[in-house]
Amino acid sequence: MIRNWSTAVLGKIRTLGTARTPRDRTAPVTYTLIILCCLLFLISPASGLDPAYGSGEELLAAQRAWFHRWGVIPAELFEDSPGAALTPATALFVHGSWVHLLGNMLFLHVFGAMAEARMGRLQFLLFYLGCGCLALLGYAGANAHSQESLVGASGAISAVLGAFLFLFPRARVTSLLPFLFFLPLRFPAWVVLPFWASLQWMAAGRAGDGPGVAYLAHLVGFGLGFVFAWVRFGGGTTVGDVPATAPEGENQP
Repeated sequence: MIRNWSTAVLGKIRTLGTARTPRDRTAPVTYTLIILCCLLFLISPASGLDPAYGSGEELLAAQRAWFHRWGVIPAELFEDSPGAALTPATALFVHGSWVHLLGNMLFLHVFGAMAEARMGRLQFLLFYLGCGCLALLGYAGANAHSQESLVGASGAISAVLGAFLFLFPRARVTSLLPFLFFLPLRFPAWVVLPFWASLQWMAAGRAGDGPGVAYLAHLVGFGLGFVFAWVRFGGGTTVGDVPATAPEGENQP
């Protein structure tokens, strides 16, 4: 199974002063996506909470069957199979572990609400689903012979990061960097997010097509998100100094 993006991020974006920003509004699509992913994970064998799936080898077999049924199998995706054609959409709501789920949902919570408020609810939902599916298709196309399951929302969330970079380049992000002993340092989004993307690029160059993190899906999603925001909102105004707190670290399961 290929697991997407087990980076753990915790934080919130808040407004300083009296200026009104998109964060002042609610983000029902973002929170609905988070709740749906969490509920589906809890009832899945991946959570390990349902005794009906058994334990040990029995549980592992149930997990493999779950990922195979709902995840993207690149080698099967382009065959004449209606079920496989739907898996880029279903895979966005399937996660491989607790760390995988929490990392993705925290990223979505931190960056999704403002992007949704800027785009509008329906447009954000279509953007999230469309970019997420295209990111998975991009990875599958580059690894067309892989039999490993590809699951997770990180391609879609990477697209949110790309759009966020264009829409809110000066939003302040406080990151905990492992190589600096987890000292909290504040940087604008235009520093943090391209740095994150460059790490994905370097990791993608070393990654194979076996189990691990689908870095290529992250890059495809990030690029799609940035280009979409550029095309859709390039003629408008971006929101500037919006401080954000987002401890960031990378932990591959």
